Amino acid sequence: MQVMKWSALALAVTAGTTQLAFASAQDESKGFVEDSSLDLLNKNFYFNRDFKNNSSDSQSYREEWAHGILANFASGYTQGTVGFGVDAHAALGLKLDSGGGTAGTGLLPRNSEGESEDEYSYAGGAVKARISNTELKYGDLIPTAPVFATGTARMFPGTATGFQVLSSEIDGLSIDAGHFTAIRDGSANTNSDGKITLSYGGAIDAASVDYLGGTYGISENLSVTVYGSKLEDIWNQYYGNLNYSIPLSDSQALNFDFNIYDTSETGDELAGEIDNTTWSLSAAYSLGAHKFTLAHQQVDGDTPLDYISMDGGNYGDSIFLANSVQYSDFNGPNEKSWQARYDLDMAAYGVPGLSFMARYVTGEDIDGTKATGAYSYYSTVEDGKEWERNLEAKYVFQEGPAKDLSIRLRHSTWRANGEYNGGGDVYGNDLDEIRVITEYPLSIL
Repeated sequence: MQVMKWSALALAVTAGTTQLAFASAQDESKGFVEDSSLDLLNKNFYFNRDFKNNSSDSQSYREEWAHGILANFASGYTQGTVGFGVDAHAALGLKLDSGGGTAGTGLLPRNSEGESEDEYSYAGGAVKARISNTELKYGDLIPTAPVFATGTARMFPGTATGFQVLSSEIDGLSIDAGHFTAIRDGSANTNSDGKITLSYGGAIDAASVDYLGGTYGISENLSVTVYGSKLEDIWNQYYGNLNYSIPLSDSQALNFDFNIYDTSETGDELAGEIDNTTWSLSAAYSLGAHKFTLAHQQVDGDTPLDYISMDGGNYGDSIFLANSVQYSDFNGPNEKSWQARYDLDMAAYGVPGLSFMARYVTGEDIDGTKATGAYSYYSTVEDGKEWERNLEAKYVFQEGPAKDLSIRLRHSTWRANGEYNGGGDVYGNDLDEIRVITEYPLSIL
């Protein structure tokens, strides 16, 4: 598996060596100030999660409402062969509502008594250098690699401290490499040197993570992505993606998206033995305003497909699988899952900016009886089953003073059989969830 994936990347690089990028971004630099930007995001987030079968001594209801303001400054690059610049951000979170005993949604940090903080703030930044079409950055960054991505599902995006190289010297080929040693959740906590932990393996700390990968556009409709990563003393993880679009007419198209992860233990094996290959395949048919999607996902391994979390708090985003949805990732040991999804874009009916989505995912054959190490809590599950239904409506204002203001309503229902549900001891509890998210971006500079 490793050889295959890295060979794919090598072939992509070789294929693109004759297609050097036509223009150098650094040659076109206007200057540190002239190319700078300052953006302001106002974000309002209501989160309600109602557990249906918690035991009497467990929290059965979580509800929080918060408002966040995030300022992002990005300088341009100085002129010359090598350009230099800085990025900076500052965040302020305000509690609007969180009654007694309802904290813990991940929107707000909690104090020593388990209550949500009334407000919180933090700031961070990075320095950067660019030569030609290659950038080197160090500081508080937001990596988005499929093997290492900070979380974006709560109030503010998480950041990671380290180095990142982004390069597009070859036309059609983008390279991404990183080395990170710390992480900041940005919502559940503001600790700038938080630990890189595991989403399903618990509070196991990785001293660092290294990754390398990229995406190559073979043609206008076909692309391949390959990544490899090492989470120190925990795992080696490799990822591949193939995305293919087939235009059928002006109003019809097919899209196929294949994702695969291969994970195995490394070094001191802090999470125990891992031998997991997980893949998903989705097929989407677009017809005017309508899109219909079917997907299948399968876990081959006695442990779940795992990925990073942020200091034991909110999960990261580095799970690029079709059936990783609002609540569940459908990634239990040996799990097989299927999805049916429908999207509707109301622009075709005279309401641009309004869209709807509905999907249903069901998973079965979850068998963790051979799970060990950090995942041994799955060992009581022999025939787990789960399903999830998601409904979503979103509207983005198209013009006027509120242009780009978006309002998003998300509802989720998740259920599992008693064996997999386990009153929270295995995966979680049956739940209903509502999220209402309003975002208003403003460009200041």
